[in-house]
Amino acid sequence: MSLMKIVSVLRLLVAAAVLGSIVWQVTDRIANNVFRPDEYFSYFSIQSSILVGAVLLWSAHTAWHGIAESKFHVIARLSVTAYYILVSLAYNLLLRGEPNDVRDGDYDWPVLPNEIIHVWGPIAVALGWLLIQGDIRLKIRAAFWVAVYPLLWLGFSVVRGTLTGWWPYWFIDPTGDGGVSGMLTYIGAITVFLIVLGMLLLALTRIAPRTK
Repeated sequence: MSLMKIVSVLRLLVAAAVLGSIVWQVTDRIANNVFRPDEYFSYFSIQSSILVGAVLLWSAHTAWHGIAESKFHVIARLSVTAYYILVSLAYNLLLRGEPNDVRDGDYDWPVLPNEIIHVWGPIAVALGWLLIQGDIRLKIRAAFWVAVYPLLWLGFSVVRGTLTGWWPYWFIDPTGDGGVSGMLTYIGAITVFLIVLGMLLLALTRIAPRTK
């Protein structure tokens, strides 16, 4: 089996683990009568996981068939890598150990899929970016594309939260202790972090060997 076919299989395995974790969480919450789909699929971690799974499946297909990645494909890989790194850092630094929604009662999220989404999946995706590179080398300014989707998500979340009173994360809730200024500070920090992270990931591709 060629190296790229091995890469394809590894991408399929990671995609299966990530998407399977979402299915696991959804079915577990349905079984415990605590599934609220409009809220569940509003979490950035869940949306990022779906995007990661989709891009990995796409990347597995191109690797297996020896199809060269397009510029758009590389930007997509760059973006989901940055998103998953952000998801892991935000969860482990800001959200791990936070109490569950009071509406969930004594329900506990299943441990394994939670760890895959917030720890092991991001590690695998980051390693995939660093170790597996094609022929296209993006310019550093392409990192600005990384911030587009998160800004759209943030805008949607603010509008939705204002209308419904439900916020996916405490740090973007303007009714919390930090108020509007705290929310804007976090949004600004997230935006800058993603752009800088995108630039760093692109810079690392300059020294990474091309995978054939």
